[in-house]
Amino acid sequence: MRRSPASRLTVARGGLLILALAALSPAVWAIEVQPTPAQINAALEQGRVAATVKLPPVELYAWFGPSNEPANEFRPRGFLMTKLAGVAVMSAHFALRSERPSDQELRRILDDQNLQISITLYGDRRDFAASTFVMLTQGDRKIMPVHVRSDATADRTSAWPKSPAYRAKVVASFPYGDFDPHAKTQVSVFPRGGGEISFDLDFASIP
Repeated sequence: MRRSPASRLTVARGGLLILALAALSPAVWAIEVQPTPAQINAALEQGRVAATVKLPPVELYAWFGPSNEPANEFRPRGFLMTKLAGVAVMSAHFALRSERPSDQELRRILDDQNLQISITLYGDRRDFAASTFVMLTQGDRKIMPVHVRSDATADRTSAWPKSPAYRAKVVASFPYGDFDPHAKTQVSVFPRGGGEISFDLDFASIP
């Protein structure tokens, strides 16, 4: 079957993206509390390559939960805002403007003492995400966040007015000194309306 020029271009770009990001991504970054200069440079280059192939910067975060496919549109998922992922995302944003982040802007990310975890949830009330709590469990240890913020007013989903009618984001901050950045970890989310949503992660294999 003959492909149209547009479809051939899409395939070519997809292949370039896979090859480029695979070449730039270290085998394992894990959650690096003190990234090396080599890791920082690799993250900067990853962001620049992502911008070149038009990959949305947010995709450079360490995502967890269901894949981003239509069948999973209304299933909770989230991502970790690690230091190296933050550098890559910032680099991509700057590269889209043909610029590079300054040392001061890099230092702001690298000096951050908290790992932020962002989770998207779905519900049927505008305020369903208010007072949502997030917790980490490593073995028999329970790690509490220093701060949790959530969308007090959720956005409508494409399903509105049917269920789930609303989508909201919850972001929890955990001090790096409070948890093992290389351990198997359960992320637990407790919406105000009751119940629990959990994700099992291996921090040691976070890209």
